[in-house]
Amino acid sequence: MYHSVGDRTEDPYHVTVTPDRLAAQFDRLRRRGLRGVSLAELLAARARGRGRGLVGLTFDDGYADFLDHALPVLRHHGFNATLFVLPGCFGGDNAWDPLGPRKPLLTVDGVRRAAAEGVEIGSHGLTHLDLTRADDLTLKSETAESGALLARLTGTPVGGFCYPYGTIDARVVAAVREAGYDYGCAIDPGPLAARHALPRVHIGQHDTAVRLLLKQRLHRLRRRPAAGV
Repeated sequence: MYHSVGDRTEDPYHVTVTPDRLAAQFDRLRRRGLRGVSLAELLAARARGRGRGLVGLTFDDGYADFLDHALPVLRHHGFNATLFVLPGCFGGDNAWDPLGPRKPLLTVDGVRRAAAEGVEIGSHGLTHLDLTRADDLTLKSETAESGALLARLTGTPVGGFCYPYGTIDARVVAAVREAGYDYGCAIDPGPLAARHALPRVHIGQHDTAVRLLLKQRLHRLRRRPAAGV
């Protein structure tokens, strides 16, 4: 799970990695015989019993720096990823981070460019709300409507949903499933872990080769495997 790729002079939430660090992390994966792919490709491969050697890469929030800094590194390594975007915030910034700094988000054209490059586009909701606190109407808008907007924008069905802040409960997971998504990404879903609440591990600037290995091992120990995946 990545977020922003670029200048991290100010990074109070530890959501930014530099392009050089991203490249080093990808180098580490490739040296271990691993290849970064989108979540859709990973899940499809695992369904065929061919997921060995694949690592699902996700970029949350749809920062504009994805095109300038993340995508070139992905392409250099022969990797792909899933980009989770907020159709209600295109061209805006990360207003949900009160401490800043303000980071621009992708525009409509930027999302289309990423999709044209073969990046899987998924929904992160409309406006980056904690969905566990949303009323029923808002929850439907953030899930079903965001996916419909993205499908019209890219011309491709949207299979993946990513829960803002990683916060979920049974009601929210059910809403994502009922909205027609093929899978959902959480962070640490606990007993809700399943195809619509997949566990992920955050990767940051300080994750060197040793830390990456430790995180991989701790992830297996701490997070319950997702049923049916």
